[in-house]
Amino acid sequence: MNRHFGEPGWPEVPVAEQKEIWVKYTRNVYEIIDRLRAAHPQLEIESCSGGGGRVDLGILQRVNEVWTSDNTEAFDRLRIQEGFSMAYAPKIMSAWVTDVPNMNNRSTPLQFRFLVAMQGALGIGANLNKWSAEDFDLAARMVTYYKSIRETVQHGNLYRLYSPRQGELTANQYVSEDGKQAVLFAFLHSEQFVRPTPTICLRGLEESARYRVKTIDNKLINQGGVGRAPAGAALILSGAYLMHYGLNFALTGDFDSTSVTLEKVE
Repeated sequence: MNRHFGEPGWPEVPVAEQKEIWVKYTRNVYEIIDRLRAAHPQLEIESCSGGGGRVDLGILQRVNEVWTSDNTEAFDRLRIQEGFSMAYAPKIMSAWVTDVPNMNNRSTPLQFRFLVAMQGALGIGANLNKWSAEDFDLAARMVTYYKSIRETVQHGNLYRLYSPRQGELTANQYVSEDGKQAVLFAFLHSEQFVRPTPTICLRGLEESARYRVKTIDNKLINQGGVGRAPAGAALILSGAYLMHYGLNFALTGDFDSTSVTLEKVE
């Protein structure tokens, strides 16, 4: 079922009943999926259709994930995924890393595309024959990173810290159900006048707890604003510090991005 059927009609029944064809059609789609699910209980099914017809509470009882949008351009997806997550959980949001230039004839860095897609159910839909050795190396690190945070992203609490609708910075934070892990994603659309990236104050943490903050790159500015923390470096900061003072990042140029994880120190 990739789309609704065209030129519908049901002349065999009275006019007053003909509109029921839409209801019966939907119920028949559900029946087909239910029969497939009964015969193949381990089968993963994705709902996909044009426009907004791919997701509703009825279909979500029957499928594992949905194709969020045919627009997979990473910068556009920040807004698309924000809107989607207002109603549905990230774990059902199919999000793919695709080739560039994409829609809008825009090219964004591979890390930017990966970090955008990591905020849902990460997938790769690119032509790997055209990837360089550096692309494969980055992709391997990104996939490994995603596996370490996947449970938190897909089942944790989502905090929208900076909206892509309101400025150059987008920042989203996910906190695991048990509160032991949090992950922050930050994206800069474009830098102007060498302005520093706004401070990002986190949410959903315990003020009295301590957290090990680990970065994937060298864009996290050290506590006190002196220098950058190297990739893989771990800082120990309190929940109070993280939520009230916040973190600063050196995001520069166009379409820059980063991510950090926070592990609660027992």
